[in-house]
Amino acid sequence: MKAAVLERAAPVSTRPLAIRDVPVPQPAAGEILLRVRACGVCRTDLHIVEGELKPIRDHVIPGHQIVGEDAEGGRFGVTWMAGIDGTCEFCRRGEENLCDSPSFTGYSVDGGYAEYTVARADFAIPLPTGLDDLQAAPLLCAGVIGFRSLRVAGVQRGERVGLFGFGASAHLALPVLRAWGCKVYVSTRGESHRKLAESLGADWVGSEREQPPVRLDRAVTFAPSGDVVVSALASLRKGGVVAINAIHLDRIPQFDYDSLLWGERQIRSVANVTRADARDFLQIAGEIGLRPRVTVFRLDQANEALLALKNDAIDGAAVLVP
Repeated sequence: MKAAVLERAAPVSTRPLAIRDVPVPQPAAGEILLRVRACGVCRTDLHIVEGELKPIRDHVIPGHQIVGEDAEGGRFGVTWMAGIDGTCEFCRRGEENLCDSPSFTGYSVDGGYAEYTVARADFAIPLPTGLDDLQAAPLLCAGVIGFRSLRVAGVQRGERVGLFGFGASAHLALPVLRAWGCKVYVSTRGESHRKLAESLGADWVGSEREQPPVRLDRAVTFAPSGDVVVSALASLRKGGVVAINAIHLDRIPQFDYDSLLWGERQIRSVANVTRADARDFLQIAGEIGLRPRVTVFRLDQANEALLALKNDAIDGAAVLVP
């Protein structure tokens, strides 16, 4: 089968993914073989490819927003969480996203930048029939992690919510917020991103240097930037929450505690997702008719897709199709 293989982490501008002929993987006990129909391209893939996330294998096939088909023709979604140990204190408390010994799709196990992949059967999520392959793929990480970010931020119906950065994940969170009757304020760089936010019904849209015109109840940051976290924190009312939707941050700059954090404001990180997050979000996506904005790339264009993502050249989500 064809696969895009990362053999050594390097800047994506150097085209570090090699298109190789590799054996079709063989499922072990408790796993299923899936023919990949589509695989979303995520900023976490970029962190893996460029080595911002420390390599844990000599080589790996990235990709963790997988729409696959089993031998019986059933469609399943595979997310970032490839498996858990099921025995640690976090798993026993129902917090599987915090498992002490997790495995991650496209990082610790091979992912979906390929024609076939294997997945743990209990971590393969049946997909609704109303979503086609291209629509479903971005929902499996960008969508699910954005949805979990809203949960971590404690968003309540009708609140004022800020989205800082507006790419693949944020553009899927905004329709959910609109369905919940929230006022949505978007601060982001890039004119095309701002136009997309406006077209999706944001109540206010500004540049990355602008503050929303009201105090926010909740905020979610989508850019891997500590400066953005501080900007979001500066926009909060007392008692508000910032959820950081990033697996990697460049830094956390110094900030003034008295004016920015005092008043029981909170900063919370968002770590991975649960199967319940995926099931709940997919149900909501079906109910509200959520349709991601998608740019399609061939499997052999995986490097180009990642470079476009890094350069903010995509409005919405990128999806690879073998």
